[in-house]
Amino acid sequence: MQTLSEIRMLLAERGLKPLKRFGQNFLHDHNQLRKLVDAADLSPGDLVLEVGPGTGTLTEALLEKEARVIAAEIDEGLADLMRDRFGDRIQLIRGDCLATGRRLSDPIREAIGDSSWRLVANLPYQAASPLMIELLLNHPHCQGQYVTIQREVAERLNASPGDRQRGPLGILATTFGEVDRIGDIPGSCFWPAPKVTSSMVSIRPRSSRPDLDGNAFARFISLLFAKRRKQLGSIFGRSTVLPDGIDPIWRAEVLTDQQLMMLFQTVAFE
Repeated sequence: MQTLSEIRMLLAERGLKPLKRFGQNFLHDHNQLRKLVDAADLSPGDLVLEVGPGTGTLTEALLEKEARVIAAEIDEGLADLMRDRFGDRIQLIRGDCLATGRRLSDPIREAIGDSSWRLVANLPYQAASPLMIELLLNHPHCQGQYVTIQREVAERLNASPGDRQRGPLGILATTFGEVDRIGDIPGSCFWPAPKVTSSMVSIRPRSSRPDLDGNAFARFISLLFAKRRKQLGSIFGRSTVLPDGIDPIWRAEVLTDQQLMMLFQTVAFE
């Protein structure tokens, strides 16, 4: 795998530099990269989507596992670098991983087809949350997500009922998936070093998916948490009969995933 010096050299040779607007912080610590790849438990021939491959450090680790890699890169300069370095060893997708409506882009969907696959990526921070939720809700063939994200986002994914960090992201992640923390990564493991600590997490789809419309449930949760400071009785109206075990003086953040699903299935909310 590439060292930090090699990453710097590859960029300098092409007159490139990390771009803040794309959230480019290159993970160069080999131990952390291997920990992420090992968590994905890849076998030869497994299909992997990598979003934001940068100079290809993680890509090299995935190819060492004999994975089939689809790499999506929005930065044209880095996309050219990836093409020149890896050629037909990977399938390169140029452009944003997300299309209008925060749906997985058509080129990526076409490249994946009906295959089972995993996401393994050092995710650009601005793409992390919408991409993770999109895959959980709309891509049943995604067998798991193994990603590097901001620690703050990881804490939201793991927030329990009553926690201040609890919100739509964590609720959707734990309703439709199983979230595990792989480990934390200090800023010094990246270049440029971000001012925040990062975390590696895995999100695997639940073996028994809840019987509800995921996208409608996501809209319901977003609307509900837009009024998170209000009591449920105030949100739905005092005359509304809430499901058994849910008190109208409660606020949304104290509800369990199961209670939120019951609320969604029994109470109209616009």
